[in-house]
Amino acid sequence: MEFKFDVEKIRKQFPACQRTHNGLPVAYLDGPGGSQVPERVANKITDYLFYHNANEHGGFDTSRESDRLYDEAREIVADFFGCAAGEVAFGFASSQNNFNLAFALARDMKPGDEVIITDIDHRCNRSPWLALQERGIVVKSIAVDIKTQQIDLEDLKKKLSPRTKVAAFNWASNAIGTISDVKTMCAMAHEVGAVTVVDAVHYAAHCPIDVKDINTDVLICSAYKFFGPHLGVIYLKKELLDKVEFYNVQTEDLTDIRKFHFGTPPFELICGAAEAVEFIASIGADYAGCFENELKGLVGRRRNVVAGMLAIDEYEAPMAAYLRKELRELKGVTVYGPAEGQPRTSTIVFTIEGKKPIDICEVLGDNGINTWDGDFYAVEIVNDVLGLKDAGGLVRIGLAPYNTMEDIERTLKLIKEIAG
Repeated sequence: MEFKFDVEKIRKQFPACQRTHNGLPVAYLDGPGGSQVPERVANKITDYLFYHNANEHGGFDTSRESDRLYDEAREIVADFFGCAAGEVAFGFASSQNNFNLAFALARDMKPGDEVIITDIDHRCNRSPWLALQERGIVVKSIAVDIKTQQIDLEDLKKKLSPRTKVAAFNWASNAIGTISDVKTMCAMAHEVGAVTVVDAVHYAAHCPIDVKDINTDVLICSAYKFFGPHLGVIYLKKELLDKVEFYNVQTEDLTDIRKFHFGTPPFELICGAAEAVEFIASIGADYAGCFENELKGLVGRRRNVVAGMLAIDEYEAPMAAYLRKELRELKGVTVYGPAEGQPRTSTIVFTIEGKKPIDICEVLGDNGINTWDGDFYAVEIVNDVLGLKDAGGLVRIGLAPYNTMEDIERTLKLIKEIAG
């Protein structure tokens, strides 16, 4: 089956694609900061609020429906992760989820114990672990190879030790698009007995996730990065979940995944997150025939979810490669990220000599093209490793399945004018 992505079918499902600015259609190239939302996700949220809204565990219909929708949502998101429903939890945001996890794991740690993080990480996957330093925990950060802009695995090997209790890795960089070999990194960390935590906040919007394949103990991501509402989603391996004592209110049932939740879950947002996964599965239903080899052994919704993510990546990657190629040919433009052919997301970052990234983004924004500037809370990689703090960081363009080649060409035309 020949792959031919029907972008117009996708765009019709996103009301935001009808928006204009100064008479121009808006090009949403700001996806790494949060994607747009298909109508079905918003409808699912309002349907819950209008017709099922209640607290949990009651003896009446809407409460029972809330419990049922919550359980169904975990099953749906489990197909996104490739895990069991009992290993899926939700929280206000990925940063909050990670703090909750860090403080819980620290209960079994003592001064002198060590945590591994990396210089490529977003603050979401650095701050919670750095906060443990006040308890005497030693935090070591793995270097990034400046030439390849990838994690230095030799540095990781040197810094792992029997004292390493947690190793928290970034799967895909929201700043430069690098996709790291977390499967190898998790295996290395497990050799010294460490708990592994994978930050997939950026990765989850672009490629399939299989938590069992990479064999991580924890994986975090955010639904608003993959077409859902602002909600953190977390995978907790059952073996870890069973033995960790999470901080929680004393009235909570602390025997299963609810150990991780604080109080009543935000049912409407959970329904929206699950519907975002169903949206991805709907894409996969159209294109599964194009990826028969990659989908061997998969069935049902899990098969369609993986096919959907493969289709999204297959559509975005050539546009991103074209944009990087064209940008590199412009005088004064520097494109960052791993070398061509290396694993990466469809996120493109660059600078223009003599131009502040914020000024570039404002010109683009005035012309209906939404992009981001700065360090994107990935402070170490942008400001320290790449040395771009004084320059104002980077300009970031991120692709999503509702973007078009017209968006790319419009953007290139303006960047050429800005670069002079």
